[in-house]
Amino acid sequence: MELNIHTLEIDPEREASRTAEFIRDRVKSSYRRTGAVVGLSGGIDSAVISELAVRALGKENVTGLILPETESNPVSCRFAEKHAEKLGIGYRVIDITPTVESICPYRKRDDFIRELIPEYTSGCRYNIALPADLLERDSFSFYVLKVQLSDGTVKTKRLNAEAFRKITSFANIKIRSRMVHLYAEAEQRNAVVVGTTNRTEYLLGDFCKYGDGGTDIEPIAHLYKNQIYQLAEYLGVIREIIERTPSPDTFSLPVSDQEFFFRIPFTKLDHLLFAWEHGIPAEKAAEVLGLSREAVMRAFTDFTTKNRSTAHLREMPGSMEKAS
Repeated sequence: MELNIHTLEIDPEREASRTAEFIRDRVKSSYRRTGAVVGLSGGIDSAVISELAVRALGKENVTGLILPETESNPVSCRFAEKHAEKLGIGYRVIDITPTVESICPYRKRDDFIRELIPEYTSGCRYNIALPADLLERDSFSFYVLKVQLSDGTVKTKRLNAEAFRKITSFANIKIRSRMVHLYAEAEQRNAVVVGTTNRTEYLLGDFCKYGDGGTDIEPIAHLYKNQIYQLAEYLGVIREIIERTPSPDTFSLPVSDQEFFFRIPFTKLDHLLFAWEHGIPAEKAAEVLGLSREAVMRAFTDFTTKNRSTAHLREMPGSMEKAS
């Protein structure tokens, strides 16, 4: 497999056509349904999926759900609405705060954060992030809790494994709550829930099991994030979404996908991931991308660790085969 600066370039017209055909076939033939429901996040992946679903099924058979909660970035809702109106699809905005609150009250989450950073109050904002400069220097892959106090001061706390799991469990409740609403809508409409996970996220495990990973079909899981942007340009996704910095939007304090998970700029990430996935030597990747061999090896090691530790996300639940 060859690696160069053009390796990830696609024919967007052909890719849009065959991906739309995949959606049409799965909805009509495999599921025998009449339409599709898409969760519109105001981000690039859901925008591209909704475009493709309209091509596959017609705008009258595609429904968008915009699912903010009390800590969502207001920009997400605005961009999602504007894109839905551009497409001409029916959409609804549902505040999922009551759903999240019914499973785990925000107060409980706040109480836990306060144990870590006593100055935290319910009016503060927070996120968690990794060291984001993996290509520049070697560093441990540990998460840091960041709390922005009411006066703008930022307090930080390194998270141990137990604290990280607890905080991410709160965030994942939001993601899984969205999926509950998507399936409630889809079942009423005789529709499928169309997923938005791209290949970059799929390989490295940047998705939530039974949340954004719990869908009926995943039409763009073969496309790297870089290629999603190529499709977005071709399909005419609104500029606000194309130019927006990718973010998980599950924390009250904004954090980018690079800061939260990937640790590598998107300008380098997908080519490095392609090289890792296809066994291209680090020396070759370094030459093509203008990086040191050491930087590439750090990226490869990080990819291997993430891929192995999230393998369970890409598998069906374990079961014992029936004895013969």
